[in-house]
Amino acid sequence: MFDADALLRCYANGVFPMGEARDDPHVFLVEPDQRGIFPLDGFHIPTRLRRTVRQEPFDIRVNTAFLAVVDACAAPAKGREDTWINAPIRRLYAELHARGHAHSVECWQDEVLLGGLYGVTLGSAFFGESMFSRRTDASKVALVHLVARLKRAGFTLLDAQFITEHLSQFGAQEIPQQAYLRKLAPALRHKADAAALAVPMSGKDAVETALS
Repeated sequence: MFDADALLRCYANGVFPMGEARDDPHVFLVEPDQRGIFPLDGFHIPTRLRRTVRQEPFDIRVNTAFLAVVDACAAPAKGREDTWINAPIRRLYAELHARGHAHSVECWQDEVLLGGLYGVTLGSAFFGESMFSRRTDASKVALVHLVARLKRAGFTLLDAQFITEHLSQFGAQEIPQQAYLRKLAPALRHKADAAALAVPMSGKDAVETALS
């Protein structure tokens, strides 16, 4: 049976799971020839977004609504009518979250969840999985806070899996899988402080830390 332990071994070996569609009960593993990463020492924040983050339009929370974030990422959206997040994947990430290996960064406003992202932690690597936005810039603000908190907590690798135009504006790069594995190995040996991801951080500090 493909369980949470097997999933962690997959991440440690540079592969990750996907589903064909929301209603498909099967999970398959992906090992792309080219891998997307965010260099944590070269993260870029567009000027307008810097202002937005500093203005703190959202209440940023970590791990308070993990499954709600997963479900929002799986919900149909404009340009993304279907999703790879199916029931088995939801179950696996719920188990990883319960074991402290999966985390969500959430954007709230008036107690309404408006955006966020989630991913998996192992050693000092964070494997970004998916993000969603129900309000302008919500997922982008979550990403800036994620990077700032990863740097503060001692993480060394942020895996983006695939590069998109949306991610490229933040400095995401595409590298060969073998180069990715060479970065992954030392990241797995070093243990970051995942609990520090939840320590509150102001918008100003998030921008400054993410860019430092």
